[in-house]
Amino acid sequence: MQDLDLENEHLFPSLMDRMQSSLIDTGIILLTLYTCGLFYDSIEAPDWLRAASLIFVFFLYEPVMQTMGGTVGNRIKRINVRKNEDFTKPINFFQALIRFVAKVFLGWISLLTIHGDIRKRAIHDMIAGTVMVNKQTNPARLPVPIYRDEQ
Repeated sequence: MQDLDLENEHLFPSLMDRMQSSLIDTGIILLTLYTCGLFYDSIEAPDWLRAASLIFVFFLYEPVMQTMGGTVGNRIKRINVRKNEDFTKPINFFQALIRFVAKVFLGWISLLTIHGDIRKRAIHDMIAGTVMVNKQTNPARLPVPIYRDEQ
């Protein structure tokens, strides 16, 4: 497992940055659903189309966006979700989906581990094998990573 100089806490976003990112994404999801609702009302769209839009926007926004480089909130807050084994690598759709389902299922409880984990990982990060990193100090751009053998 890659272990960069973890003494540098600035590699990992704070709980506040993560919450602000989630708030931005929630606003985008709600605005999108509201706009779709107004449009569907104007054309008297069938209920199945409304349900499909809800499922697509709510359940697929985060997993799809995470595999494409991050959600809008992540991009604004300049944070990324990466693989925990090598946090220079982006996550795949399966990891993003597991992470999202765990986050939705656990809710705020998932955030309880952030302050006690050296990589500031939430429970949903641990379940999915992911870690959040700050873009401005992306480990891929650091000159010399420090590797340590696991025992």
